[in-house]
Amino acid sequence: MPDSLEKKANGSHGAFELPSVVIDSYNLELREKDGFIGDRASKRAFHDILEDWRDRIRKVDEDPLGEVPGTEMGKKKLDDVLMNGDAEAAGILHGAIEDFAQEFATVTRRFLRAKGWQNTQRIVVGGGFRGSRIGELALGRASVLLKASGIAIDLVPIRNHPDEAGLLGAAHLMPAWTLSGHDAILAVDIGGSNIRAGVVMLNMKNAPDLSKAKVWKSDLWRHADDSPKRDAAIARLVEMLKSMIAKADKEKISLAPLIGIGCPGVIEPDGSIDRGGQNLPGGNWESGRFNLPSELRKAIPMIGDHETMVVIHNDAVVQGLSEVPFMTDVERWGVLTIGTGLGNARFTNRDKPKPVKKEVSEKKDTSKKKG
Repeated sequence: MPDSLEKKANGSHGAFELPSVVIDSYNLELREKDGFIGDRASKRAFHDILEDWRDRIRKVDEDPLGEVPGTEMGKKKLDDVLMNGDAEAAGILHGAIEDFAQEFATVTRRFLRAKGWQNTQRIVVGGGFRGSRIGELALGRASVLLKASGIAIDLVPIRNHPDEAGLLGAAHLMPAWTLSGHDAILAVDIGGSNIRAGVVMLNMKNAPDLSKAKVWKSDLWRHADDSPKRDAAIARLVEMLKSMIAKADKEKISLAPLIGIGCPGVIEPDGSIDRGGQNLPGGNWESGRFNLPSELRKAIPMIGDHETMVVIHNDAVVQGLSEVPFMTDVERWGVLTIGTGLGNARFTNRDKPKPVKKEVSEKKDTSKKKG
């Protein structure tokens, strides 16, 4: 695709005006005296709260959760303890959930007061922490706390699994006409611990609004375990994408010549990362001499018979975009992603809200009137 047509198709990397929404704010860095306020509602913050509860118990008794740190127990293990474990162990988890919910509610209030976040009607919560029962309970409790304090805001868990939402949202970076005639796109979600690459089936014949888009195949690499340098991480990502292309070709899936990427940080119009990439694999991702879209185009110059396009945006923005088809009944909505940090974005729909259709069953009165 010629450069002029590509620019017309996607505006630019990190664009604030997208086909379905205007991005009012993203990667907002609210500070307090001890650092960023979002750090109080991160996955790490929850584990710090949990360890504090355990430390207090150890001063007077044995820790019912044992000696293994919470960060090493994993979501499934902690969820199992909460639902089926020892009552005191579950009690510790409930205490941590309550404290974290209080912090999350406080952080949410601060966002709602910020420029670009005012008059938000709904907040979708994603990120890895949401993908657990503990995360869901913390979210539900925070929602109750906000409403009890008079803030009429809906906090809802992201519809798709957070791992898949980070891929599905990439399809909303481009206008629908650029995707027509193709079955799928390549999508990448780069995080502070993992890199995921996958094939997103568009299913636009059944749902032009992409509401039925699905992740067909995906590959996950936990780079935090390997601590690679930046260039080695890019090489591994290229291998993952080429593997996805080969699998799609084998199944005769027509890929659009597009790689959509979600990546932490503030994204410049040329695709470079201005700031916020400090948790990415070793090396300076914010260097003026490094450009991820350019590196991928060099490594994968063609997809099918067409030149490869690469579009990159903030990872919280992309995860939030997966909710676009389901936010038509509100005008202003946001996303908070609980992971290594607290990702955030606020959107305004470009179309006017559509009222939710409610099915009402009407029974006909067949009784005979007495005359």
